[in-house]
Amino acid sequence: MHHVVSATTNPAKIRAILHAFNEIFGEGSCHIDAVSVDSGVPEQPFGSEETRTGARNRVVNARNARPEADFWVAIEAGIDEGSTFSWVVIESKQQKGEARSATLPLPEIILQKVRAGEALGPVMSRYTGIDEIGRKEGAIGVFTAGKLTRESVYHQAVILALSPFHNTIYR
Repeated sequence: MHHVVSATTNPAKIRAILHAFNEIFGEGSCHIDAVSVDSGVPEQPFGSEETRTGARNRVVNARNARPEADFWVAIEAGIDEGSTFSWVVIESKQQKGEARSATLPLPEIILQKVRAGEALGPVMSRYTGIDEIGRKEGAIGVFTAGKLTRESVYHQAVILALSPFHNTIYR
């Protein structure tokens, strides 16, 4: 059984990681150990590089916190060019995989608040009345009428970031 450390305690992110690992390595093939670690970037990262840096930093910090694990996984959400997206970084002792998720364009009224210094999650919670929306369906769930959620979009990105770990052509 793989020991996977999630560099977050966010339930939507943990579910996406577990689902992707089960799909790639088989049902029940891993145990998720969630740790809360610092990203080293602002609560609301802007731009692809800052967001990827946050995910990379989380993996390093999770690895330091749980060095005995087989995999360390971080998902960092950010804002870039008026859209929300995330970076997924996965490391094992031997290799690394990274993938960027799909992007969701955000309405200008939301972007104004985020550009003014507020994080997307609290802004969305205020507009929707859904407490801790970032730990649930997220802005993606709201703006896609539930057709996609944070979990489903993260799941795809985790699958993509796992590609180097199960395809021999990467080696």
